[in-house]
Amino acid sequence: MSRIALILFLVLVQLCAGVSARADEVRTGTLTGQFKIKGDGPLADGQVFLFRKSSGPPPWPGRYWRVPDEIVTTDGEGRFTAQLIEGTYYMGAGKRPAGKGIGPLRDGDYYLPSEDRTGKMWEFTVKGGETTTAGTIASVILYKRDAAREEGSLTAIGGTVTDAGGKPVEGIMVFAFVTPGMVGKPLYVSERTGKDGRYLLRVHSGGTYYLKARDLYGGGAPKAGEFVGGHGKTEAAPVVVKSGETVKGIDFWGVRFEGRGPGRK
Repeated sequence: MSRIALILFLVLVQLCAGVSARADEVRTGTLTGQFKIKGDGPLADGQVFLFRKSSGPPPWPGRYWRVPDEIVTTDGEGRFTAQLIEGTYYMGAGKRPAGKGIGPLRDGDYYLPSEDRTGKMWEFTVKGGETTTAGTIASVILYKRDAAREEGSLTAIGGTVTDAGGKPVEGIMVFAFVTPGMVGKPLYVSERTGKDGRYLLRVHSGGTYYLKARDLYGGGAPKAGEFVGGHGKTEAAPVVVKSGETVKGIDFWGVRFEGRGPGRK
């Protein structure tokens, strides 16, 4: 083996060892529990929202909707089991009587407040190779947005989403990312646009955000027929927001994705 070949071989071995080490560092554990509706039975066939503490601020449905890091469902008795990366999590739960749509809460949805009676946020620590039991949480209630309480305290971005012809698009969600690459999970999401195409994206605090519009909540590559758009002409344009203020007039457009390659699927 030549000297150059030997050096390349050693570099390759080191890279593979690094990848293996990083893979070994990802430890997972289990979180289990049961949710019940306050004064009623179990939260059957609901959703459990899990937010990694290290990824962002605590969830606060009345002021903003943070995108969960993980979502699992409850069974007929309101029980759930989640396999999670080791760490500390905030947790919430919800259910839409009218369907399984995912996204910001709407009036009439069942939900679990993100804090206990003392105002402390729910936190659950998951350790690798272990099972953490949350027990039975019987605090799920009906959600009703308190607009009066929010007025003057929101930090948000607002505008209109249109198609390429300038026509407002209904049913679109706007997602906020903290990096211009806009890969992985976004941090916040707006409620769906109405017939006028207007959106209000509420965030936790001031900062720089990059926006993407889609009509599907899940991530990944877009599918044929899905609406996609982003703020910025040739590249993602930053939107700077100050805490306690709403930046208005952030309008942008999108198109229906035609698919990739032959057959465009």
